[in-house]
Amino acid sequence: MEQKNYNVIGVMSGTSLDGIDCALIKISMSPQISGEAYPVFDAQIINAETIAYTDLWESKLRTAHTLSRDELTAINKSYTQYLAQVINAFIAQHHIKDIDAICSHGHTILHQPQDGFTLQIGNLPELAQLLSHKVVCDFRVQDVALGGQGAPLVPIGDKLLFGTYDYCLNLGGFANVSTDENGVRLAYDICPVNVVLNTYAHKLGKPYDDEGAFAKAGTVHAPLLKELNSLPYYGSPAPKSLGIEWVHEQVFPIIESYKVSDIDVLATFTEHIAVQIATQFKENTSVLVAGGGAYNSYLLGRVQAQYKANRVKGAVLNLVVPDAQLIEFKEALVFGLLGVLRLEGLPNCLASVTGASQDHSSGMLYDS
Repeated sequence: MEQKNYNVIGVMSGTSLDGIDCALIKISMSPQISGEAYPVFDAQIINAETIAYTDLWESKLRTAHTLSRDELTAINKSYTQYLAQVINAFIAQHHIKDIDAICSHGHTILHQPQDGFTLQIGNLPELAQLLSHKVVCDFRVQDVALGGQGAPLVPIGDKLLFGTYDYCLNLGGFANVSTDENGVRLAYDICPVNVVLNTYAHKLGKPYDDEGAFAKAGTVHAPLLKELNSLPYYGSPAPKSLGIEWVHEQVFPIIESYKVSDIDVLATFTEHIAVQIATQFKENTSVLVAGGGAYNSYLLGRVQAQYKANRVKGAVLNLVVPDAQLIEFKEALVFGLLGVLRLEGLPNCLASVTGASQDHSSGMLYDS
């Protein structure tokens, strides 16, 4: 096989609702090394931008999990049209001409894999017509139909693009981690992060807790921390994943049952995140950290503190925070790769990660 090159646009919208990430990515695929299951991939971000949601769309998406079936159908259609406008504007602004495919995650509204159901809006077939380009999208549905969690999907990208790190940690709406054990990729959601932190930062007049300043100024509420750490999810084995519904059903009611100030909630939940994350890593390992939470220096410091408190003296946890472009657009980059894998008919969902009945090449293909 000769080297093949793809120019794709990766598109991602996460549960933290900070906006739609669009990234023009050049992906090269070289012949596989003997004994390896995949070709050698290299990916480079050419242009990238986060298009912030309007106040109206942020409000709609924040409450969309409560909508009726008919209302979900309507918002799926309108969001698909809105997403097409955003992507077309990105293409025009950066004068992009050569596009092999647009690889879009959509926006998760409902995620109930235990019931065989997941919904990412913005993945309707008309997206391809509105964009006048081939689209690869809706990556989660097939995995859930095969008995998997439909998440996380990024670990195949971690394996193929960032395999030199012992772990890859994403701190977005939720924290998830992936790693290789005996040549098998394992990954799972750890706990909520920005989906909770941003909610309480909003109550204090800010879109997010900048560098963890609120949490640092607050006081950890020990009983609340203990109850959060006792949630049954944390004791369940992987593969496992979290959805926004779980946060509304399990996390917010616990927080609201205590009379704790918003700033102390942020201090307590940040400590909760640190406790949960710090237990995931073996001793003396390197961890690539991406997602908006990578900017939360106070949180990363608390992860280090919790790690050191529960390891033998001298154990090292090397948290590697890359450049801003990779922090912010790693997921869009990986969804571009997922689309290329789908176009090549190569597995982009790993059974070892999601619990599906088999590895498979997932995603709907729509031609313009």
